[in-house]
Amino acid sequence: MNSSTVAPEREAGSRSTVRRANRLLAALSARDFAVLEPHLELVTLQRGKVLFEPGDEVTTTYFPCHRTMASLLIVTRDGREVEAATIGREGAVGGIVSEGHKPAFGRALVQVGGDALAINTSHLEAAKTGSPRFGDLFSRYADALLAQMMQSVACNALHRTEERCARWLLATHDRAGDKMIHLTQEALAEMLGVQRTTVTAVTGVLQERGLIRTHRGRVEVLNRPGLERAACECYRAVEEHFARLLPEVDV
Repeated sequence: MNSSTVAPEREAGSRSTVRRANRLLAALSARDFAVLEPHLELVTLQRGKVLFEPGDEVTTTYFPCHRTMASLLIVTRDGREVEAATIGREGAVGGIVSEGHKPAFGRALVQVGGDALAINTSHLEAAKTGSPRFGDLFSRYADALLAQMMQSVACNALHRTEERCARWLLATHDRAGDKMIHLTQEALAEMLGVQRTTVTAVTGVLQERGLIRTHRGRVEVLNRPGLERAACECYRAVEEHFARLLPEVDV
């Protein structure tokens, strides 16, 4: 697997606990989860780790847990990248719907390091084939993920950087589960597809309004309702669509 593994004794004692930390897995019935459990591996993903690159065969699916978060990035020919989707403990990265040959279209990058459960995609495919309910859950999640990507296209084209920054911070705050987000300005600039100087100016405005406080490598959310008002409509649109499609899975 393209990941760093943990000691077997930790894996045996922690897998069921971490399973509850990934809300997509937690939404499975006990019977469906029992099919996956022997094939799941508890791993630790370091910040900045690339899970797959464009064109790679996707052979492993990752279920982020706790504060772990990954981004799906579109990479241009000259090496620039823009985020298309953010995935945390509400979902999974890689091989969600496809069967057989699964070349990656974009790059999957770990933004916030931590635990995840990893499984070979062949075992995931077998479980979906054997359980219509299991397959339906993952199909609905794929629909929600597609909606997030579509909304990102509109957001990048139509909304001001300040609004987009607030939206991204809200989505990250949801998945981090803490008011303190471990995030550098360089990383935020890459996700938004802008220069670092632009991010510095935008976060400065949000800080002056008392919505956030920036630290070295961290952003602290001070006023969540105010940050929601500063964000564009895209944040709420994606969250509401997710709730309609997957009412049993909390973001």
